[in-house]
Amino acid sequence: MKLNNLKDLLLHELQDIYSAEQQITKALPKMMKATSSDKLKQAFEKHLQETEQQIQRLESVFKMMGVKAKGEKCKAMEGIIKEAESMMSEKADESVMDAALIGSAQRVEHYEIAAYGTVCTWAKQLGMNDVLEQLVMTLEEEKKTDVLLTKIAEKTVNKEAEK
Repeated sequence: MKLNNLKDLLLHELQDIYSAEQQITKALPKMMKATSSDKLKQAFEKHLQETEQQIQRLESVFKMMGVKAKGEKCKAMEGIIKEAESMMSEKADESVMDAALIGSAQRVEHYEIAAYGTVCTWAKQLGMNDVLEQLVMTLEEEKKTDVLLTKIAEKTVNKEAEK
């Protein structure tokens, strides 16, 4: 795909994000299995449901743009997830593993926040308000998930891992 203008770039980035979201739906169940914290498990479950909705939202964005929903392999997310899987294979105390899982999950969230922030800016620039509305919803969900993970880390998990 040749990138001739900002709309082409927006589409390319949306395809990358679409791939990233699909990869996340495969990684979250593994993370749920690896955690011993009920609160963290619940946060991962909730985010898995949100991620599935975010995929549907992206599919509606592609439809609004008149293109087929497809992913452009997100190599960045693939790398972030490989790191998380590597961490999950380490021998660690349960609470230490939970702290590591939060760190891995926040890397995912920060990547998504950056990606969605970028496409929101481009959609706004292009006057694509219907697309922007969908993307902003997802961006806000990603930010809330990041805040929730920080709260879980600070209130319980990190304290347990410190012992």
